[in-house]
Amino acid sequence: MHKILVEGIKIYAYHGCLVEESKIGTNYIVDVTMETDFTDAAKEDDLSKTIDYVAVYDIVKAQMAIRSKLIEQVGQRIVDELKKQFTTLKKVEVKVTKLNPPMNGNVERVSIVISE
Repeated sequence: MHKILVEGIKIYAYHGCLVEESKIGTNYIVDVTMETDFTDAAKEDDLSKTIDYVAVYDIVKAQMAIRSKLIEQVGQRIVDELKKQFTTLKKVEVKVTKLNPPMNGNVERVSIVISE
């Protein structure tokens, strides 16, 4: 089994339960870890036989652009779309991190992780 990691995808988005968050937005970081078998791609140097990380980025960017109250929903949409687009996925893990969440305290970030 092989892993492909697309880490530190930085996106500005408008998720959150507060009305202000839908207007102001904040920075997010998304990390994607995928397990697959890219033996043939490695042997043949053929992108079509592996998972194109540019396509992974595009999926993350598109799903992050759809406003949600919860980053849990955003993360699940990313997982679902990755599984739909890449049938060779054996396992996928998505971490969505919200930087500087609006809380009554000094909190640097909050994250959710979904593994399927």
